[in-house]
This record gives sequence, structure tokens and C-alpha cells, in this order.
Amino acid sequence: MRVAVVGGGISGLVAAYRLRAALGAELELVLLDRRGRLGGTLRTGEIAGEPVDLGAEAFVGRRPEIPELLAELGLSDQLVHPAGRRPLIWSERRAHPLPERTLMGIPAGPESVVGLVDEQTVAQLAAEPQRPLRWQPGADVSVAELVAGRFGAQVVQRSVDPLLGGVYAGRAESIGVRAALPTLAAALDAGASSLTRAVSDALPPPSTGPVFGALRDGYQVLLDGLRAAAAPKVDVDTTVTSLTRTATGWQLDPAGEFDAVVLATPAPVTAELLRSAAPVAAGLAAGVELSSSAVVALGLPADTTLPDNSGILVASGEPLRAKAFTLSSRKWPHLAEREHLLVRASFGRFGDDTPLSWTDEQLVTAAVEDLTTVTGVAISPDVALVQRWQGGLPQYAPGHTTRIADLEAALADLPGLAIAGAYLHGVGVPACAASGTAAAQRILAR
Repeated sequence: MRVAVVGGGISGLVAAYRLRAALGAELELVLLDRRGRLGGTLRTGEIAGEPVDLGAEAFVGRRPEIPELLAELGLSDQLVHPAGRRPLIWSERRAHPLPERTLMGIPAGPESVVGLVDEQTVAQLAAEPQRPLRWQPGADVSVAELVAGRFGAQVVQRSVDPLLGGVYAGRAESIGVRAALPTLAAALDAGASSLTRAVSDALPPPSTGPVFGALRDGYQVLLDGLRAAAAPKVDVDTTVTSLTRTATGWQLDPAGEFDAVVLATPAPVTAELLRSAAPVAAGLAAGVELSSSAVVALGLPADTTLPDNSGILVASGEPLRAKAFTLSSRKWPHLAEREHLLVRASFGRFGDDTPLSWTDEQLVTAAVEDLTTVTGVAISPDVALVQRWQGGLPQYAPGHTTRIADLEAALADLPGLAIAGAYLHGVGVPACAASGTAAAQRILAR
């Protein structure tokens, strides 16, 4: 069998690995990527000779996909967990503790956001359970429309937006409830009498286990392990320009003919490749919008005084350019042992790609100035790395789950073709790995 995987991010690499594991050495496997390297929006750089992730740095520890992959690849010793410190939220020109008992920043009661929002908003939250809730089962609206209407705009700007900015590089206005918060949508569908009740019902049960995990030496270790185990013929700097169905399989230009193809590409690229073979699916994929972002990794002198927190999230509407800071050396015990204190500054929200037009020097300057503002400490980095992500994160807009269900249904009768990626069923690394596994299973089933 001859199979092509288009897209060398984590989704494509997992799909390739699963195909190799199932079909063995006789499989002719080709992995193509338009970039000059594999990894997609995962990338590990170096500061003072030590690895530092410049894309995602963590994954949700309660999902099994990444720990299981590490175990399969003999890399379980790479798994690390955070120190347990909590982040701050920068709002109204000062730092506040991150509210507890929230679902993506949506509070389960007024006590969570006392001090972060004004007294009028606290009173609105307290009275919300007494207001009639009109929710049509199966409906979908933006997170902003739901939360602002019930709890007030300040809750959106100061509690919800900072978290959505980190996960999706988006805002509450651009993200739908059903795709981003499925447990909340389920609680509303089940007849919750108020948003307060729905959030309480949707919160996961208390757990002493770590919420997040990471790799001691960065995601490059996992990427390398998957590539070695999959053993594909790798063609980087290769842009696939068309996909055409043949009598026995699929023609990829310029790569040739294959029995099966996995498209592990961003939604707009997938849409373009499907335009001839599956025009309905192409139109659905084209409707998924992307957000761009940038990361500035700073290596600070070891004696720099930083807050004893895992990071600082920035509320929307603040006069800062960065949307968040990860205090990596505070968050991860294995990084606290290094020569430098590591901090990551993140830029870019959906609808505002301005930071990507700045020079590297301008981005570093903005990161240093904003970090100085939120910490009250003069910041003077020894080294700085800049990584830009053009169109890196899909926006799960209202109606996204229906769009993806229709997209997958439109491809159901096309044997030997599967799709994978962050725009389908989750933007996190575990969800992407799961989509790669599902794509491989679809190919194997045919």
C-alpha cells in the first residue's frame, strides 16, 4: 500500500505513526509538508543551550493521548508536571488572583470574581439564578453573548477573554459555546435553570491530579520519536497543489499517485485541496477562520524578581500589547534549575494581527515593557527568541460542531481519504493526536 500524509504537524505525525504500526514495513509512507521542517505549530528552540518550547508548551494532563504516546515510544521519563502555582489576571492596571471554580473563566458563583469585577457585576451574578433562562436545546451562541447577557460584560473581558486568548488566540465573541465548552452546552441542553447552575453542573469533579503536563526537553522529543517510529519518506518544502480522485486511489501533485491520503493540513489548505474532489466539504472547511499569534521567549538573569505565580493573563481592553505571560521557571520545576529565568510573552488575538507586522525588535521591546508593567520589576533579558505563527489557531465559532459534522459526512463516501487537524475536534495537542489516530483508523478501515 502507498499512503501519503500531507502535513507534518502533530496530527500528521501521529497518523503516520499509527499507519506504520498497523501496516508494517511493506507500507510505502510519504510525509509531505510545505514548511522546511516538521512539527507544525510545535517548535522547540534553545536558550543558553537548553530547550524551550516556542509553540504550545503544555497539554491537558487529564487526557490520555500524550502520556500513552510517550509510553509507546519509550519516552515516559520525559513527562513532567507543573509546580502547582496559579496564574494572575492583569485588569484595571493591577494583578488579581485567577478566579477559582470557573469553567474557562465563567464563574460558578459571584464569590469567584469578587475584587476582579465591580460590585454591580457581583450583584448581577448573585441574582442571576432568579432570572428566567431561555435556552433552546441544540442551540449555539458565542461565549460572549451567553456570558455577558447573564453575568455582565466585565466577566467576559476580565475572566473569560484572558483564558480564551490563551487557548484559541481568540475572544469570547469569536468562540461558540457548543464547541469550546461542550459540558456547559450539555448542562444547558439538560435544562439547567440558570447559567450559574449550568456552570456548576459542567465543572469537572475535584481532583488532586495535575491539570497539565509537558515534556522535559520540549515537544521536539515527541516529534522526533514519532518520525523515527513512522519511518516515512519525508518531503519538506513541498507544497501539494491538487488532489484528484483516480480509478484506484488519489493523485497528489506533485507527489504522485497513492492508494490513500491523509490531509493533516490547516482548514484553508484542506479546503483548497478538496475543491475538486469534494466541493461541499471544501466549502465547509473554508468557513473555519484562523487566528495568528507570536511568542517571545525571554531568558532573564537568575536574580530577577518575578511573582511566585505560573503566569499573568491580560484582560481584554487593557493598554498592553501582550495578551499573556507564562512565568515558565515558576510554573515548571525542571526549568527552575536552569541558568536563566524563562518567561514567554504571547501576542495576537483573533481580529488583531498587528503584532505580526512588527519587527522582532519591536516584539521584544513590547514584551519587555509590558512584563515590566505587570511585575513592577525592571526587565533586562540576556537573550530573546521570537516565533510567529501565521494562521496557527482555528476559531471555533458558533455552529462549529455542526459544520464539522457536515464536513465529515461529506467525506464519508470517499474511500482512502481522511482529514485530521486542530480545526476538527479540539485545538490542544492531545486533541490533535486523537484526530491523527482517527484519520489513520479511517484509512485502515477501508
